[in-house]
Amino acid sequence: MILVLALAAVLWGVGGAMGASGRVRWTMIALLYVVVVIEQFVLPDGHPLREATGQSPAFWLLLGGFGLLVALYFTGVGWLKARAQPVEAEPVAKPGSFAEGELERYARHIVLRELGGPGQKKLKQSRVLVIGAGGLGSPALLYLATAGVGTIGVIDGDTVDSSNLQRQILHREEDIGTPKVFSAVRAMKARNPFVEVKPYHRELTEEIARELIAEYDLVLDGTDNFDTRYLVNRAAVACGVPLVSGALSQWEGQISVFDPANGAPCYQCVFPQAPAPELAPSCAAAGVLGPLPGVLGTMMAVEAVKVLSGAGEPLRGRMLIYDALYAETRQFTLSPRPDCPICAG
Repeated sequence: MILVLALAAVLWGVGGAMGASGRVRWTMIALLYVVVVIEQFVLPDGHPLREATGQSPAFWLLLGGFGLLVALYFTGVGWLKARAQPVEAEPVAKPGSFAEGELERYARHIVLRELGGPGQKKLKQSRVLVIGAGGLGSPALLYLATAGVGTIGVIDGDTVDSSNLQRQILHREEDIGTPKVFSAVRAMKARNPFVEVKPYHRELTEEIARELIAEYDLVLDGTDNFDTRYLVNRAAVACGVPLVSGALSQWEGQISVFDPANGAPCYQCVFPQAPAPELAPSCAAAGVLGPLPGVLGTMMAVEAVKVLSGAGEPLRGRMLIYDALYAETRQFTLSPRPDCPICAG
């Protein structure tokens, strides 16, 4: 055995001195190993050469098996390294500061006199919560992300259904069955990797509403039922957070900014109680024009940018009605209601 190891060392050293590559030297040692194993099987017991090389083939077979396992391991590691693709790290920036490439991304915002660099920085530092990732939430979320709002939360307990695809532009055919909030994250991050998106796959309830809304600077309500609208309004007023609310049915939609902290009425000032179900049927029952949520949801994103950046005049104390069928818009002035149980006083 010692003789074989000595011969292997000599072969390795001579090969190195002659400039042979590592592969050639390992091949020479492998040939030596094969010769030793063959002579262990061929030569009779007691033969001097067999005695000098270990007397039994068992040790050499075990050694060969171990060597084979080591060779297979390193070959596999090399194969995996060759197939591995470098992963580009997402751009990272300090909270509230711009990462490399962001200023160019928002260049069309920055040249706007009413927005500029300071306004864009306010957007970057802002936190917006969107209730619902459906018809209104879809365009609102996409435009908030592309506008550079730093942190966007989205809460929705629903999953994508084929009937959603007629108007909910966040989602794709392959997203059917996927929770809407996760489909939203994919779509938003695909358009702007610099934003932070927080998905909440659950329904908004009384137990969590105030605590959740208190974490954000602005709330957008894109839900389609009055119970949730009243809940969002109560929590937003309690937290002093402005609320951008949109609603639609068939060919018509409405939008307003409810902000009692800045002198505007709250949602319940304008709608003291929910209408009877037959007077305000759901989109599933009454139908809705596919592009209409895109118009109203985009308006909601516009109002959000104005509120967060301080640009222009948001729809505080005003409600805008859009009639798609006749291409008309109307505005109404809204006033706080002195006996409102939510925001009075």
